Amino acid sequence: MPEESLMLTGDENIVDVQFIVQYQIKDPVEYLFEVSNQAKTIQDAAEAAMREIIGKTNIELALTTGKLQIQTETRALLQSIIDRYRLGINVLAVQLQNVHPPNEVVDAFKDVASAREDKSRYINEAEAYRNDILPKARGQAAVILKKSEAYKEMKVREAEGKAKRFMAVYNEYQKAKDITVKRLYLETMENILSNPGVKKVILSGDAAKNALPFLSLDERAFPMQTGKK
Repeated sequence: MPEESLMLTGDENIVDVQFIVQYQIKDPVEYLFEVSNQAKTIQDAAEAAMREIIGKTNIELALTTGKLQIQTETRALLQSIIDRYRLGINVLAVQLQNVHPPNEVVDAFKDVASAREDKSRYINEAEAYRNDILPKARGQAAVILKKSEAYKEMKVREAEGKAKRFMAVYNEYQKAKDITVKRLYLETMENILSNPGVKKVILSGDAAKNALPFLSLDERAFPMQTGKK
């Protein structure tokens, strides 16, 4: 019956709660003589206890994971009420049969529940992507760092080697300047003349004395300038 099952939650939402109470008579004298209408008294006490517990519970807990807690707290509260009435019964269990929003808004609550599920799914997918991409990014960063360190070490050693060679040549130059200059000249000429891309003309000593130095004056070397002065 809606007037009995509709209850207000702690966050001011309406929820339809259907439940049963299992009990056992422990004192027949009290059960028979202390209360005139035992069934109605138990029903009213159970409804009052359930309303009080639901009034302290958020609707999300009432619809999902808080049902066991609601049953336990309601049974304890109902037992205390019955003991004050001296009804002579022992409450064995309070079991929720069905808990759902009112029929008028059940579709909206389904949409909310679906949105929560989508939110959880998106969060899980994002965490899975993060757990997959972060180790790869860390690995790539480590590889780049290792390569840069290796490149740095190579360049440092190369520079140190060039510096040592230069100092060795400089020390030899200080000891014998003329010989060192001639050796450097011969080594340089050897590198130039051994290059197959360089055109070479070989003249004897006498021919070289009579040769006239030639400077190319073609248009490719010196483009003709035009224009009025």
